[in-house]
Amino acid sequence: MGGNFTWVMIGCALIGAGASAVGVFSFLRKQALVGDAVAHALLPGVVLAFMFTGQKDIWILFPGAFVAGWLGLLSIDIISKNSKIKPDTAIAIVLTVFFAIGIVLLTHVQQSNYGNQSGLEAFLFGKAAAMLPADITLFVAVDAALILLILLTYRYLKLYSFDPDFAKAIGLPVKGIQFILSSLTVLAVASGIQAVGVVLMAALIITPAAAARFFTGRLSHMIILAMIIGIVSSLIGVYISSLALSMPTGPWIVMVLSIIAIMTFIFAPGKGMLQRSRKRKAHQQKVRRENLLKLFYALGENNKEEFYSRPQLLRSRRFQGRELEFLLSRMTARGLLLRKENRYGLTATGKSEATRVVRLHRLWELYLNERMNIAPDHVHHDAEAIEHIITPELERELLKDLDYPELDPHRSEIPGIKDMQR
Repeated sequence: MGGNFTWVMIGCALIGAGASAVGVFSFLRKQALVGDAVAHALLPGVVLAFMFTGQKDIWILFPGAFVAGWLGLLSIDIISKNSKIKPDTAIAIVLTVFFAIGIVLLTHVQQSNYGNQSGLEAFLFGKAAAMLPADITLFVAVDAALILLILLTYRYLKLYSFDPDFAKAIGLPVKGIQFILSSLTVLAVASGIQAVGVVLMAALIITPAAAARFFTGRLSHMIILAMIIGIVSSLIGVYISSLALSMPTGPWIVMVLSIIAIMTFIFAPGKGMLQRSRKRKAHQQKVRRENLLKLFYALGENNKEEFYSRPQLLRSRRFQGRELEFLLSRMTARGLLLRKENRYGLTATGKSEATRVVRLHRLWELYLNERMNIAPDHVHHDAEAIEHIITPELERELLKDLDYPELDPHRSEIPGIKDMQR
């Protein structure tokens, strides 16, 4: 790209920022496929603009792309409202039909005697190296306007994205907001037709928003983070494609973006797959541990013994041999169980924990019986599922609502009630 390289990088960074910011609202409104439909609908607009003018000037092709994108959106809306076809099907129809028309027109141009036709196919996958200073000026202006418009209408876009019915109820011009969002989407997609291409531009719209959602639930933070991801992906993709002039820009931007997104999906704190897997395993261990504590409590209620052997515990049929060995070892190390020879019993800490779990189980059984009118012989399994996630706050509310009961629906004592009343 020579001396033009810096400006190309700046232009692509702004394209990534603008598309990612607009994509957040499409993502929140669950309209991810709309961006894909608009992107594919741009191609016939680009080719028709070239056929009418015979020029590849982006200042001429861009209006054609914008008009075609809007026609694509209108087509989706018309099909959805005037037929029994669902929106997702309408999007698929518009996407394929418009793109097919674009390919037919592009093939016709390539096989005809149109002058200056070389390189028109670069709009399919993008080629930043073909961008001229005048092209970059247009994209910078469009994406700067996009970001400015989002800032000016942020409050309205936020309300409409999360609750359009409430926005309409308080008198906001919902149709006007919808028009702005649609225009932003078309402009964002159209701004990347030369750098990223019409085929892959949808990825730059949605993927940064999807990745950012794993880090935050606040809209403002989500927009900023999505923009950063879009900018970084665009810069790295453009740099890689610049190393060889034959490399299209769009695929490399999407490749980098996909790697960032996959890493986010796996390693993001709190919501990443790895963290969620760890939480799920931790919860499963918590359930097994509390179930074993309940077993010790139940055996103590029935037998009045303090220590039990492995065969006695295995007869409950709630645990398998290896699982029981693991739990006994871990719970002994944590000070919940005490081992004497080959028998195990609850420590003071273990008794306190076991009492708490049994109390929660029997409180929930009683709540289901008295408040939900579920028969006593049908409440056990539901209580088994919920007892492990009842918080101390919810426990206090249950106690107040049930007036500190002493017996569960099976007439068994609910332990620790007197201590809770103090």
